[in-house]
Amino acid sequence: MLFQGFLNLNKPFDWTSHDCVARVRKLLHLKRVGHAGTLDPAATGVLPIALGKATRLLQYLPENKAYKATIRLGVRTTTDDLEGEIISSQACAGLSLAKVKTALVQFEGKIEQIPPNYSAIQVDGKRLYDLARQGKIVEVPVRTVEIFHIEILDWREGDFPELDVAIACGSGTYIRAIARDLGTILETGGTLAALIRTQSSGFDLTDSLTFTDLETKLQGGTFQPLAPDTALQHLLSVTLPATSAQKWCQGQRVSLNSDITGIVRVYQEETRFLGVGQLQDEVLSPQMVFEPIS
Repeated sequence: MLFQGFLNLNKPFDWTSHDCVARVRKLLHLKRVGHAGTLDPAATGVLPIALGKATRLLQYLPENKAYKATIRLGVRTTTDDLEGEIISSQACAGLSLAKVKTALVQFEGKIEQIPPNYSAIQVDGKRLYDLARQGKIVEVPVRTVEIFHIEILDWREGDFPELDVAIACGSGTYIRAIARDLGTILETGGTLAALIRTQSSGFDLTDSLTFTDLETKLQGGTFQPLAPDTALQHLLSVTLPATSAQKWCQGQRVSLNSDITGIVRVYQEETRFLGVGQLQDEVLSPQMVFEPIS
């Protein structure tokens, strides 16, 4: 069976995003497989997987993400999570939740963030984690990211107190950097102890499948990928009559009486998803034809 669409995968701990793509490719006997939004090996949760022609839709997915994170205070590490070597460790049993709440306010909105030294960002064509492993110190470029909301879920006191938070953020945000910078503001040090991605690119953890779930469905012949337009609901949609739909699928621009401007989902007769188009001045241009009409 040739699968076309999306898989909402619950990435297991200690797997890279590349490992997951390779496993899905093998299980489904499918060459064209891709993912949206790299997730660190130590993190679990939503990893959207595109199957077949849906890989060409990855560029159109929404960028917002959400996480549940555990931040351990009093500890600093080389990687800004528990996978790295400990740089410093100091007990901070007297730290109050009130002080933490005050510090967290500084992270909401658009903020300047320095990504971790161990990250996939490239500097002069080389990945930061490769440079860090070689012991090379480079200036990590500052980036602007947006944090829409931070909610405290739990607080556990102790010499090395832990804070559970829910974070909704834009693309490019490093939760490890938030843990590190929170520790810096509190003058205690901080590192990321656990991370679950609960939402990504229009997919939610509650609807995700583990590899065990996927294998069970495949063995029972019940696996069906999510429809290719499932994660494109943030885009407005237009519907073409049959004649225009055929021309559009053949790569032609077609006229469309609409006041919409921008990237849109394109359908024939409201239910048949044809692909993604660019609508400008009542002219619809093909951007990605998913379902050609013969």
